[in-house]
Amino acid sequence: MITRKAIIVGFMGLLFQSFFCLAQTPDIFRAEYMMMPLNSSGSKLSRIKLVANYPIALKDSSNIIIGGEYNRLSYGLSRDGLPMEVEGFRHLHVADFNLAYVYRHNKYWRFIGVVTPRLSSTLGDQIEKRDISFNATVGAFKEKKHVEKPFRLVLGIAYNATVALRIPLPIVYYEKRFHKNWSYVVGAPKTAMKYHFNEKNMVQTEFILDGYYVNLQNSIGILGSGTATSISSSAALATIGYQYSIKKSMFVYAYAGYTLFQTGVLRDEDRNDIFTLNDDPSFYFRTGFRIGL
Repeated sequence: MITRKAIIVGFMGLLFQSFFCLAQTPDIFRAEYMMMPLNSSGSKLSRIKLVANYPIALKDSSNIIIGGEYNRLSYGLSRDGLPMEVEGFRHLHVADFNLAYVYRHNKYWRFIGVVTPRLSSTLGDQIEKRDISFNATVGAFKEKKHVEKPFRLVLGIAYNATVALRIPLPIVYYEKRFHKNWSYVVGAPKTAMKYHFNEKNMVQTEFILDGYYVNLQNSIGILGSGTATSISSSAALATIGYQYSIKKSMFVYAYAGYTLFQTGVLRDEDRNDIFTLNDDPSFYFRTGFRIGL
């Protein structure tokens, strides 16, 4: 039986995975490190993210974007009472191949379609069928840059084969610079307020939904609970950070914050939660370098 909690986790994960392909202009390159240090559950998590995209301009001012993203997640578990198999559980791998078509309808509106085959696995053995999933996103994008109050609006739907609720789900994102120094973002999985000191320096507060889902190639038997075939995690974070523009479209950034809630669970073949790895709040840090389009 799929629980209400599993549906919420799946919805959050779907929004997070679809957001950067649709709601923001893709980065040409991004390298990022994230860390959640040891908390009272005896759990810690770190992530290395690498992103690369290559845009191809077409004659009608539309674009094809070919790219990929790799995430290596490292779990640390130190509390007493863990099953032996779980104690040895460490690294997770999530790799996406993105193929996007951006059709320019007129000066302001673009229509977007993204297909994303995904490898999500512990990669302890040869790649198997459960390691591969398919995600798809379609939407419309409106942007006005060179006006007194520039804004960006994204409306779309996304489908992800790995989440519990396997139906297309909506995406809404709106960003507006309403003052010379201030702008805001409203949407999911990110809501934010930005203060722009100038064109090079910016401080931002964020509320973010984050998460992942990974297949366990070697299933884990949990005494009295069942057999775990996958792991998922979700978190809601409040952060504040700083971004510096080295030059046009090239940035370094650093953010720190705290999880308002988070949960890391092992799930059985029917995607029911059968063992909780982590359900306590944690500090959160991330830093990186990116080059935007």
